[in-house]
Amino acid sequence: MLELTFLGTGTSQGIPVIGCDCEVCHSTDPRDQRLRTSAMITTEGKNFVIDAGPDFRQQMLRERVKKLTAVLLTHEHNDHVIGLDDVRPFNFMQRMGIDIYGTERVISEVTRRFPYIFEKNPYPGAPRLNTHYIEPMQKFEVSGVEFQTLPVMHGDWPVLGFKTGSLVYITDAKYISDEVIAAAKNCEVLILNALRRKEHYSHLSLDQAIEVSREIGANRTYFTHVSHKMGLYREVQKDLPDNCFIAWDGLKVKTG
Repeated sequence: MLELTFLGTGTSQGIPVIGCDCEVCHSTDPRDQRLRTSAMITTEGKNFVIDAGPDFRQQMLRERVKKLTAVLLTHEHNDHVIGLDDVRPFNFMQRMGIDIYGTERVISEVTRRFPYIFEKNPYPGAPRLNTHYIEPMQKFEVSGVEFQTLPVMHGDWPVLGFKTGSLVYITDAKYISDEVIAAAKNCEVLILNALRRKEHYSHLSLDQAIEVSREIGANRTYFTHVSHKMGLYREVQKDLPDNCFIAWDGLKVKTG
Protein backbone atom coordinates (compact mmCIF):
# COMPACT_ATOMS: atom_id res chain seq x y z
CA MET A 1 0.00 0.00 0.00
CA LEU A 2 1.28 3.43 -0.99
CA GLU A 3 -0.07 6.73 0.28
CA LEU A 4 0.80 10.01 -1.42
CA THR A 5 0.30 13.29 0.41
CA PHE A 6 0.20 16.48 -1.63
CA LEU A 7 2.48 18.71 0.44
CA GLY A 8 2.02 21.59 -1.98
CA THR A 9 0.20 21.98 -5.30
CA GLY A 10 1.05 25.53 -6.38
CA THR A 11 3.49 27.13 -8.79
CA SER A 12 6.74 28.90 -7.93
CA GLN A 13 4.82 31.89 -6.53
CA GLY A 14 2.31 29.85 -4.55
CA ILE A 15 -1.29 30.96 -4.04
CA PRO A 16 -2.17 33.58 -2.96
CA VAL A 17 0.38 35.45 -5.07
CA ILE A 18 1.93 38.48 -3.38
CA GLY A 19 0.04 41.63 -4.35
CA CYS A 20 -2.56 39.86 -6.50
CA ASP A 21 -6.22 40.87 -6.24
CA CYS A 22 -7.74 38.09 -8.36
CA GLU A 23 -10.65 36.01 -7.03
CA VAL A 24 -8.47 32.92 -6.59
CA CYS A 25 -5.90 34.74 -4.47
CA HIS A 26 -8.72 36.14 -2.31
CA SER A 27 -10.62 32.86 -2.07
CA THR A 28 -11.42 31.57 1.42
CA ASP A 29 -11.66 27.98 0.14
CA PRO A 30 -8.53 26.21 1.50
CA ARG A 31 -8.39 24.20 -1.73
CA ASP A 32 -7.46 27.43 -3.52
CA GLN A 33 -4.52 28.16 -1.19
CA ARG A 34 -1.43 26.42 -2.50
CA LEU A 35 2.12 26.04 -1.23
CA ARG A 36 4.91 25.25 -3.69
CA THR A 37 4.64 21.84 -5.36
CA SER A 38 5.94 18.84 -3.43
CA ALA A 39 4.65 15.42 -2.41
CA MET A 40 5.40 12.69 0.14
CA ILE A 41 5.07 8.99 -0.57
CA THR A 42 4.59 6.83 2.51
CA THR A 43 4.96 3.05 2.45
CA GLU A 44 6.13 0.46 4.97
CA GLY A 45 6.64 3.20 7.56
CA LYS A 46 9.04 5.10 5.27
CA ASN A 47 8.57 8.66 4.00
CA PHE A 48 9.96 9.73 0.63
CA VAL A 49 9.59 13.41 -0.22
CA ILE A 50 9.63 14.52 -3.85
CA ASP A 51 11.22 17.99 -3.97
CA ALA A 52 11.92 20.31 -1.05
CA GLY A 53 10.98 23.85 -1.99
CA PRO A 54 10.74 27.03 0.10
CA ASP A 55 7.68 25.74 2.00
CA PHE A 56 9.30 22.44 3.06
CA ARG A 57 9.44 23.35 6.76
CA GLN A 58 5.80 24.44 6.83
CA GLN A 59 4.74 21.30 4.98
CA MET A 60 6.59 19.00 7.38
CA LEU A 61 5.04 20.76 10.37
CA ARG A 62 1.54 20.63 8.91
CA GLU A 63 1.78 16.88 8.25
CA ARG A 64 3.58 16.22 11.56
CA VAL A 65 6.34 14.27 9.84
CA LYS A 66 8.83 12.80 12.31
CA LYS A 67 10.89 10.63 9.97
CA LEU A 68 12.36 11.31 6.55
CA THR A 69 13.80 8.42 4.54
CA ALA A 70 14.96 10.27 1.41
CA VAL A 71 14.36 13.24 -0.88
CA LEU A 72 13.91 12.66 -4.62
CA LEU A 73 14.59 15.71 -6.78
CA THR A 74 12.81 16.35 -10.08
CA HIS A 75 15.04 19.29 -11.00
CA GLU A 76 16.99 22.19 -9.53
CA HIS A 77 14.64 25.17 -9.85
CA ASN A 78 14.39 27.07 -6.58
CA ASP A 79 10.78 26.12 -5.90
CA HIS A 80 11.89 22.47 -5.84
CA VAL A 81 15.19 22.52 -3.89
CA ILE A 82 15.68 25.67 -1.85
CA GLY A 83 14.17 24.15 1.31
CA LEU A 84 16.83 21.46 1.63
CA ASP A 85 18.47 23.28 4.54
CA ASP A 86 15.41 22.38 6.61
CA VAL A 87 16.27 18.68 6.68
CA ARG A 88 18.35 19.53 9.76
CA PRO A 89 15.74 18.48 12.35
CA PHE A 90 15.60 15.06 10.69
CA ASN A 91 19.40 14.84 10.90
CA PHE A 92 19.17 15.54 14.62
CA MET A 93 16.25 13.19 15.29
CA GLN A 94 17.55 10.31 13.17
CA ARG A 95 21.25 10.86 13.95
CA MET A 96 22.17 10.37 10.31
CA GLY A 97 22.49 12.12 6.98
CA ILE A 98 19.47 12.28 4.69
CA ASP A 99 19.81 10.65 1.27
CA ILE A 100 18.95 12.87 -1.71
CA TYR A 101 18.62 11.59 -5.27
CA GLY A 102 18.98 13.58 -8.48
CA THR A 103 20.74 13.70 -11.81
CA GLU A 104 24.39 14.74 -11.85
CA ARG A 105 23.36 18.19 -13.09
CA VAL A 106 20.87 18.65 -10.27
CA ILE A 107 23.21 17.41 -7.52
CA SER A 108 25.96 19.68 -8.86
CA GLU A 109 23.63 22.67 -8.63
CA VAL A 110 22.54 21.73 -5.11
CA THR A 111 26.16 21.60 -3.96
CA ARG A 112 26.74 25.03 -5.54
CA ARG A 113 23.74 26.61 -3.81
CA PHE A 114 24.49 25.02 -0.42
CA PRO A 115 28.31 24.97 -0.27
CA TYR A 116 28.37 25.03 3.54
CA ILE A 117 26.64 21.63 3.62
CA PHE A 118 29.31 19.94 1.54
CA GLU A 119 32.51 21.42 3.01
CA LYS A 120 35.10 18.95 4.27
CA ASN A 121 34.64 20.29 7.78
CA PRO A 122 31.11 21.74 7.90
CA TYR A 123 30.16 23.92 10.84
CA PRO A 124 28.35 22.19 13.72
CA GLY A 125 24.63 22.05 13.05
CA ALA A 126 24.90 22.19 9.25
CA PRO A 127 22.54 19.85 7.39
CA ARG A 128 23.89 16.45 6.40
CA LEU A 129 22.93 15.24 2.94
CA ASN A 130 24.12 12.04 1.25
CA THR A 131 24.03 12.58 -2.52
CA HIS A 132 23.13 9.87 -5.04
CA TYR A 133 23.12 10.19 -8.83
CA ILE A 134 20.23 8.82 -10.86
CA GLU A 135 19.75 8.68 -14.64
CA PRO A 136 16.72 8.90 -16.98
CA MET A 137 14.63 5.70 -17.11
CA GLN A 138 16.71 4.19 -14.31
CA LYS A 139 15.24 1.80 -11.78
CA PHE A 140 16.73 2.26 -8.33
CA GLU A 141 16.01 1.13 -4.79
CA VAL A 142 15.83 3.27 -1.66
CA SER A 143 15.48 1.48 1.69
CA GLY A 144 13.90 -1.51 -0.01
CA VAL A 145 11.43 0.50 -2.11
CA GLU A 146 11.84 0.51 -5.90
CA PHE A 147 11.47 3.66 -7.98
CA GLN A 148 11.92 4.40 -11.67
CA THR A 149 12.86 7.76 -13.13
CA LEU A 150 10.70 9.14 -15.94
CA PRO A 151 12.44 11.85 -18.01
CA VAL A 152 10.22 14.65 -19.32
CA MET A 153 10.87 18.09 -20.81
CA HIS A 154 10.08 21.30 -18.91
CA GLY A 155 10.21 23.54 -21.98
CA ASP A 156 13.78 22.84 -23.13
CA TRP A 157 14.86 21.76 -19.62
CA PRO A 158 15.16 18.01 -18.85
CA VAL A 159 13.50 17.07 -15.55
CA LEU A 160 12.51 13.80 -13.89
CA GLY A 161 9.23 12.25 -12.90
CA PHE A 162 9.05 9.14 -10.73
CA LYS A 163 7.15 5.88 -10.73
CA THR A 164 6.76 3.50 -7.81
CA GLY A 165 4.31 0.62 -7.79
CA SER A 166 1.23 1.76 -9.70
CA LEU A 167 1.77 5.44 -8.87
CA VAL A 168 3.31 7.91 -11.34
CA TYR A 169 4.36 11.45 -10.38
CA ILE A 170 5.22 13.99 -13.07
CA THR A 171 5.46 17.73 -12.56
CA ASP A 172 6.77 20.72 -14.55
CA ALA A 173 6.34 18.82 -17.83
CA LYS A 174 5.53 20.23 -21.25
CA TYR A 175 6.57 17.28 -23.42
CA ILE A 176 6.29 13.60 -22.46
CA SER A 177 7.85 11.02 -24.76
CA ASP A 178 6.22 7.84 -26.05
CA GLU A 179 8.72 5.88 -23.94
CA VAL A 180 7.51 7.54 -20.74
CA ILE A 181 3.85 7.21 -21.78
CA ALA A 182 4.48 3.47 -22.21
CA ALA A 183 6.20 3.20 -18.82
CA ALA A 184 3.26 4.93 -17.12
CA LYS A 185 0.58 3.06 -19.10
CA ASN A 186 -2.54 2.08 -17.15
CA CYS A 187 -1.17 3.19 -13.78
CA GLU A 188 -3.63 3.33 -10.91
CA VAL A 189 -2.77 6.90 -9.89
CA LEU A 190 -1.20 9.58 -12.10
CA ILE A 191 -0.08 12.92 -10.68
CA LEU A 192 0.51 15.43 -13.45
CA ASN A 193 1.12 19.16 -13.71
CA ALA A 194 -1.59 21.38 -15.18
CA LEU A 195 -0.65 25.03 -14.93
CA ARG A 196 -3.72 26.84 -16.29
CA ARG A 197 -6.33 26.65 -19.03
CA LYS A 198 -4.32 28.75 -21.51
CA GLU A 199 -1.31 27.15 -23.20
CA HIS A 200 2.14 27.78 -21.69
CA TYR A 201 5.60 27.35 -23.23
CA SER A 202 7.02 25.10 -20.50
CA HIS A 203 4.04 23.54 -18.68
CA LEU A 204 1.06 21.47 -19.73
CA SER A 205 -2.22 23.33 -19.91
CA LEU A 206 -5.32 21.74 -18.40
CA ASP A 207 -6.56 20.37 -21.74
CA GLN A 208 -3.10 19.02 -22.59
CA ALA A 209 -2.83 17.33 -19.18
CA ILE A 210 -6.25 15.72 -19.65
CA GLU A 211 -5.11 14.38 -23.02
CA VAL A 212 -1.92 12.92 -21.48
CA SER A 213 -4.07 11.27 -18.82
CA ARG A 214 -6.17 9.67 -21.54
CA GLU A 215 -3.08 8.49 -23.43
CA ILE A 216 -1.69 6.87 -20.30
CA GLY A 217 -5.03 5.36 -19.35
CA ALA A 218 -4.67 6.18 -15.67
CA ASN A 219 -7.42 4.98 -13.38
CA ARG A 220 -7.30 8.28 -11.48
CA THR A 221 -5.43 11.48 -12.35
CA TYR A 222 -4.67 14.36 -9.99
CA PHE A 223 -3.45 17.69 -11.34
CA THR A 224 -0.79 19.66 -9.46
CA HIS A 225 1.50 22.68 -9.98
CA VAL A 226 -1.64 24.77 -10.42
CA SER A 227 -1.51 28.53 -11.07
CA HIS A 228 -3.95 31.13 -9.77
CA LYS A 229 -4.77 31.66 -13.46
CA MET A 230 -6.43 28.23 -13.54
CA GLY A 231 -9.49 29.58 -11.73
CA LEU A 232 -11.37 28.62 -8.59
CA TYR A 233 -11.18 24.99 -7.52
CA ARG A 234 -14.95 24.53 -7.34
CA GLU A 235 -15.43 25.85 -10.88
CA VAL A 236 -12.55 23.96 -12.52
CA GLN A 237 -13.32 20.63 -10.88
CA LYS A 238 -16.88 20.47 -12.25
CA ASP A 239 -15.50 20.71 -15.82
CA LEU A 240 -13.16 17.72 -15.50
CA PRO A 241 -13.68 14.09 -16.59
CA ASP A 242 -14.99 11.81 -13.85
CA ASN A 243 -11.56 10.28 -13.17
CA CYS A 244 -9.62 13.58 -13.08
CA PHE A 245 -9.24 15.84 -10.06
CA ILE A 246 -7.57 19.10 -9.15
CA ALA A 247 -5.30 18.24 -6.23
CA TRP A 248 -5.12 20.45 -3.16
CA ASP A 249 -2.65 20.85 -0.33
CA GLY A 250 -2.97 18.09 2.27
CA LEU A 251 -4.94 15.74 0.01
CA LYS A 252 -3.98 12.08 0.50
CA VAL A 253 -4.45 9.38 -2.14
CA LYS A 254 -3.74 5.67 -1.86
CA THR A 255 -2.80 2.93 -4.30
CA GLY A 256 -2.73 -0.82 -3.82
